[in-house]
Amino acid sequence: MFHRIGQFVVKRAWWVIAAWVVGMIAIAATAPTISAQTDEASFLPKHYESIQAATVQEKAFPTSFTPSAMALFERNDGAPLTAKDKDDIAKVVQGLTDKKIEAVEKIVPVSDQTTSKDGKYALSMIAIDKTKQQDSKAFGDVAKKLREDGKSLAQGTDVKFQLGGNAAQALDQTESSGNADAVIAMSTVLLVAIIVGIIFRSILAGILPLLITLFFAFPTSNGVISYATKAFDLDSTPILSAILIVVVLGVGTDYFLFLLFRYRERLRAGDDRKTAVANAVGRVGEAIASAAGAVTIAFAALILSSLGMFKALGPALAIAVVVTAIAALTLAPALLTVLPARAVFWPGKKWLNEPSNARFAALGRTVEKRPAFVAIASGAVLVALSAGALNYNGIFDLAGSSMPKTAESMVVQDKLATGFSAGAAQPTHVYLSSTAGAKLDPGAFESYAGKLGSVPGIAQAAPKPQLSADGATADFTVIMKDAPDSNAAIDAVTELRDVAHASAPAGTEAKVGGLSAIYKDINLAMTHDYELVFPVAGLLILLILGLQLRSVVAPWYLMASVGLGFTATLGAATVLFQSIKGEAGMMFMLPILIYLFVVAIGTDYNILIIARLREEAREGRSPREAAREALRHGGPTVAAAGFILAASFATFMLAGNVFMLEFGFAMAFGIAVAAFVMAMFFTPAITALLGKKAWWPGHGAMPDHDPEAVEQREPLSVGKA
Repeated sequence: MFHRIGQFVVKRAWWVIAAWVVGMIAIAATAPTISAQTDEASFLPKHYESIQAATVQEKAFPTSFTPSAMALFERNDGAPLTAKDKDDIAKVVQGLTDKKIEAVEKIVPVSDQTTSKDGKYALSMIAIDKTKQQDSKAFGDVAKKLREDGKSLAQGTDVKFQLGGNAAQALDQTESSGNADAVIAMSTVLLVAIIVGIIFRSILAGILPLLITLFFAFPTSNGVISYATKAFDLDSTPILSAILIVVVLGVGTDYFLFLLFRYRERLRAGDDRKTAVANAVGRVGEAIASAAGAVTIAFAALILSSLGMFKALGPALAIAVVVTAIAALTLAPALLTVLPARAVFWPGKKWLNEPSNARFAALGRTVEKRPAFVAIASGAVLVALSAGALNYNGIFDLAGSSMPKTAESMVVQDKLATGFSAGAAQPTHVYLSSTAGAKLDPGAFESYAGKLGSVPGIAQAAPKPQLSADGATADFTVIMKDAPDSNAAIDAVTELRDVAHASAPAGTEAKVGGLSAIYKDINLAMTHDYELVFPVAGLLILLILGLQLRSVVAPWYLMASVGLGFTATLGAATVLFQSIKGEAGMMFMLPILIYLFVVAIGTDYNILIIARLREEAREGRSPREAAREALRHGGPTVAAAGFILAASFATFMLAGNVFMLEFGFAMAFGIAVAAFVMAMFFTPAITALLGKKAWWPGHGAMPDHDPEAVEQREPLSVGKA
């Protein structure tokens, strides 16, 4: 099939290029605009208790609100607030109210209850229309207006105005991620151009993958993702933009390298330019399609996730990989067809001379002679690194991990923890409702609140709850001792729920909500995802490998090596950030992201090497000789592709926040392990040890070893391209 695709593209190269130009422009120009969501609760299904509690709040207390933003006031010199300062603060709050900023529903005046015990800080709570909270840009725009107007009103006084809370975090995160996206994109582009250019000693070879990915695959992917998001009512997540850039650039460059190395190899074997392109597609097309299929399946499996964040991320990345793979199999060979080979490899002068590949030839000989030692040694490295994963601890500080500590919303958050209870800014709520719709008995409130307040980790439970208009629901405000996104607060929610449910008076039921409860439910959803998404994706990838290799043996040890790559990567990141750097933990989503990129994309390199092993075996080489030749010819491709993709992910470490630092290191390390340990050592060594059994039941298609026939199949003398 891929030989036919190659021949079709070669014969109609200009038509293929024209179709891509027209299609890309049409899709990018007409695609709908999609806004990312920032509300953590919007990413949870309705059966989780925190979402049910939010529903109770909306029905029973329609006029109450959880503050979307918080205005923090303090003196410029850090001294306690004076009577004049409080008058100035009241004028600022009233001034903001009088401005009637769009979507701002309520601004609560400062009171003694919202002034810190040391008198240095005063807090005003702000409610914003909930519809704005579903759109990160609109939510941030309201915060920007509040921040600008508040600072303007505070000018000429001794009081400093600072804006915090979810809306301010959305604004700061948008500005921070915008800068990060630019840094990541620019760094990745430069790395790809420079590294590919150096590998092939060519200017154009370094530019071509950028042309294919940035000017065709990326805008086309973005457009198709927007169409799919709107058509299927999918969510969108703010982290997609940065990840999408690296996925398209990284995967696109990988597939281009797979093709270009084989194209050059065919030129050296004597094929003319067009024949070389067609043969390159025919020989490496199946590996590219299989690799893309495995990655697509892994990403698409996230549609089974309980979390909207991953439901949004998975299908979008799956679409991007499919579009990029199609570009690699059609647009890339079309460009190679119309460009003279000398131009592609210019100014290099020795591109027609086959190098000895001394390092990879030596590596191939080592695997050929001592496959058992290589398999055990590489496996031991992966197992040793995996041990570190036992200490992994997930944390939920999304804002703090995705923004620099100097961002205003982060400064406000730190000052709130200093001046007030750590959990005061985001209290937990226990909603006690009558199951029959009758009025609640107020006489039971104090006793119930006392039981809630006795739960470990609870600083205070209000003894007098707010009652709904019909008296059938009571809202007990509970203040955590720890920050709402801390593991201590999240753990306290478990016991709080047990006590709230067990102690509810007869004829009532309790629902526990609030930010800590949301994070607790996210944790439960993650556990569900680990138990469902990982196995489903693994089985589907196993099926793709089995179909490609016509074997039921090889896919199992390939998946075993990929699994070890996952645990080794998580272990290395845990040791670096928790044990050495001293962090309390790493972002809760890191394991799934490692799965996405290390397991999915890392499988590419295993597929390329195993496909070359199978090709060499089918030409009559013994299993050990096949391993030697696969590493000699395929090793440079895997090394180049792995190095470029690892370096691309490493650019995330330049973004300036903790999450991107952890993510960048883990991805770069994991890709390096996949390319330089699994694909270079573990996979070919195990295949050499198993011999023809690795291809069972398809080993019948493997001819017996015939040294003379193999010798006749060695590359022909160099012809002209």
